[in-house]
Amino acid sequence: MLRLTRPQARSLRGCFCSQKRFHHHHKNVMAIRREDINVWERRAPLAPRHVKEITAAGHKVLVQPSNRRAIHERYYEKAGAIIQEDISEASLIIGVKRPPEEKVYPHKTYAFFSHTIKAQEANMGLLDDILKKEVRLIDYEKMVDANGFRIVAFGQWAGVAGMINILHGLGLRFLALGHHTPFMHIGMAHNYRNVSQAIQAVRDCGYEISLGLMPKSIGPLTFVFTGTGNVSKGAQEIINELPCEFVEPHELKEVSLSGDMTKVYATVLSRHHHLVRKSDGVYDPLEYEHHPELYTSHFRVSVAPYTTCLINGIYWDPQTPRLLRRHDAQRLLKPIRPSAAATEGSPELPHKLLAICDISADTGGSIEFMTECTTIEKPFCMYDADQHIDHDRYKTHTSTHMSDYIDHDSVEGTGILMCSIDNLPAQLPIEATEYFGDRLFPYIWEMLSSDARRPLDEEDFSPQVKDAVITSNGGLTPKFEYIEKLREKRLLIREKEQILRKGGMKRVLLLGSGYVSGPVIEYLTRNTGIQVTVASVLLSQAEELAAKYPNTIPVMLDVTSQEGHMESLVKDHDLVISMLPYGYHPLVAKHCINKKVNLVTASYLSPAMKELQKSAEEAGITIVNEMGLDPGIDHMLAMECIDQAKADGATVEFYTSYCGGLPAPECSDNPLRYKFSWSPYGVLLNTISPAVFLKDGQVIEIPAGGALLESTIPMDFLPGFNLEGFPNRDSTKYAEPYGIQSAHTLIRGTLRFRGFSSAMSGFVKLGLINTEPCPMLHHTAAPVSWKALLCKQVGLPASVGDEAFQEAVFERIDKDNFRMEMLKWFGMLSEEAVPHADSILGAVAKHLEARLAFDKGERDMIIMRNDVGIRHSSGELETKHISLVVYGEQNGFSAMAKTVGYPAAIAASMVLNGEISTKGLVVPMTKDIYGPVLTKLKEEGLQFTTKSTLYE
Repeated sequence: MLRLTRPQARSLRGCFCSQKRFHHHHKNVMAIRREDINVWERRAPLAPRHVKEITAAGHKVLVQPSNRRAIHERYYEKAGAIIQEDISEASLIIGVKRPPEEKVYPHKTYAFFSHTIKAQEANMGLLDDILKKEVRLIDYEKMVDANGFRIVAFGQWAGVAGMINILHGLGLRFLALGHHTPFMHIGMAHNYRNVSQAIQAVRDCGYEISLGLMPKSIGPLTFVFTGTGNVSKGAQEIINELPCEFVEPHELKEVSLSGDMTKVYATVLSRHHHLVRKSDGVYDPLEYEHHPELYTSHFRVSVAPYTTCLINGIYWDPQTPRLLRRHDAQRLLKPIRPSAAATEGSPELPHKLLAICDISADTGGSIEFMTECTTIEKPFCMYDADQHIDHDRYKTHTSTHMSDYIDHDSVEGTGILMCSIDNLPAQLPIEATEYFGDRLFPYIWEMLSSDARRPLDEEDFSPQVKDAVITSNGGLTPKFEYIEKLREKRLLIREKEQILRKGGMKRVLLLGSGYVSGPVIEYLTRNTGIQVTVASVLLSQAEELAAKYPNTIPVMLDVTSQEGHMESLVKDHDLVISMLPYGYHPLVAKHCINKKVNLVTASYLSPAMKELQKSAEEAGITIVNEMGLDPGIDHMLAMECIDQAKADGATVEFYTSYCGGLPAPECSDNPLRYKFSWSPYGVLLNTISPAVFLKDGQVIEIPAGGALLESTIPMDFLPGFNLEGFPNRDSTKYAEPYGIQSAHTLIRGTLRFRGFSSAMSGFVKLGLINTEPCPMLHHTAAPVSWKALLCKQVGLPASVGDEAFQEAVFERIDKDNFRMEMLKWFGMLSEEAVPHADSILGAVAKHLEARLAFDKGERDMIIMRNDVGIRHSSGELETKHISLVVYGEQNGFSAMAKTVGYPAAIAASMVLNGEISTKGLVVPMTKDIYGPVLTKLKEEGLQFTTKSTLYE
């Protein structure tokens, strides 16, 4: 007889020793939350009698109202609980199943089944939210005793409900195969008022079996139970209500062939019955515990062929052997040749294995082909191993009338009847609540004292509770840090399948989903033979891009912490395009070299990249660098002009090149006359960088720290734009690659609208372009106002009056009214909070980005001007004026995106097609590269104009 009462060894009154240990004098508040994830979830973690003892001990218990809960809230109220919607007062919130992310309160202790310990994808969003909100999560599944057995679980009731369901399912399956059986009078578990009614139905079925009313042509029925835990025991309690004889696994074959038809047979399968070491066929239990990967299961040949119904209740881990795989099912479902006794009215079964009740509900687990759980609404499906499909699930009804259960479309035909409901105890909610509450109650006392803001080590938790804490203080606890690695592994497998799904494609990995990635994807995917994987730390950005273009796959990748992931992605592609900040390119290049995959970047060829020349050549790969706007288009326009001059027998006497990404004039209405179309941090950092250039034969060096802004000069080549320019980096190093060592002037610079340098100098003079760590701005520090920060920068106390404060700032910026108005415009003389950042520069970048972002419909603009002084053999001096002006498209690609993205995409296409085949490091300074690229850029609407000025 099924034992429905609480466990004798742990009575409630016997728990007051635990209560006294953990009880504090002040009143604690706990809450029982409403179950709202599944319509069938009618359980609660504690019954009213448990709540009564907690309130009697002086604690406050809140219960969220729920008409769905099987135990009426009046009984909780009678036990001393307060029924109310708002449970934010509670420090401990308990439930059965997971809450929705939006209903998780920060800095609380939660206890529920999170289903995160195997990195289950469906619950990773919840886990991330819990970590972000610094919730302490106690997972019932990991509350175990000294022997590793779970102590807080519904396992027995999962077994009870699962067994009732599969007996009901067998009745349907037998009927579909032409047999009315006593099982037809057993309903689904939830159709009974309580488990006693269900047991009576099973007994009635058993009585008919004992009378010999089972069809003879189906042969003896055999049930196999895997595992010896509570799940298996609960299921066995139900089978024992039938006339059942338990046999050893090795006896199953005999009874399946010649057993007594007035009874059913069952066997319980333990590890030693079917697991053997791959090398010698021996089972060593100790070795198996530590190295299950060394073992295999012979269940498929020794037990499965003689099994009518498998009830699977074992925990599965990826390292452990599977019970059944797809090809095992194909063999088991081969039709049996009918005997001479078979007739149309008395058919034999098509195969022995008719049904599987996978109570473990581990998708893709010990039953490999169970890839999706069934539901209480649709509890059954037919698995056809030859087609490898699950036919439509049979939908059950609330009636117990026989005719209401027949759905021939889903229980007829070839296959195995599958039942894999993952919330079985919800079908018997009252008994399950009482049972579960008895096991949880002894540990509630210590959970009540939990403060999620305290370090976990400061809590007085028992091992059973402490070892079940998955998250605390914003991180995974040491025991569960593996979850992050498991997530990465799962992600890699899923991504790999998606990336390699289409055969015959050239695969491009695009690192970065920022401003310039759109044109790259748009250009490449015009070719239906190219597939692009866009990888970004911001998955939503990558998904947004992928949704716009064909053959584009979004993946999440943080190159700073997921090198293994990046290596796997690189391996699965033919070419990588890196649109990451230039500092990451050497790391990306090393992975490309290791996996022999070509690479394209739009950034400068850094010293760290130059060191990889030999490695790239030896790997036989091409790494194209400086294939953007500046560097990129500037090089190609310069070399086209210089190479032509040399071909004409002329020499180059001077070269100047200025380029700038700017807002269109109508969008430049701010003190900086600037808006950000690329990294704000990089833009600001460049203003304090050093610069070197050649002017009239003299090398001029500008030191770092802001002197660059003092060397700004007006640029009048397009006077309507009111431009200014200042040198950029080391211009002199281009004399050799350009082949213009004879030039007396060589300057490469940056363009801005006039007024930018003066305004930016104000930031420099106030020490705001500072990359040093600033603890007062760290995300854990208290908020700081701009006024307080500037007081610190000019040496004043934060309490100084506004007049004295502004006077000191005015003095520091050289009493420049324009700069003062600029600071006011940006709110940097106010009590407005400074954004949290690692440095002052980081905070300024965030602040300016928020105020200087392009609004919807606004345009940016690119201006580039190359002036090349050519001395002809006749003595004439000709200046070639090469200009490029590009406007962004309203609600389309920005000018910056087009002028950086298209060159990179064109180069990538040329590498894939073999048009760029040079091995090692490549820059676009040779005609075989710049010629085709410039031609293709013109086809994309980038028009370059060239004018000449001649001097005698």
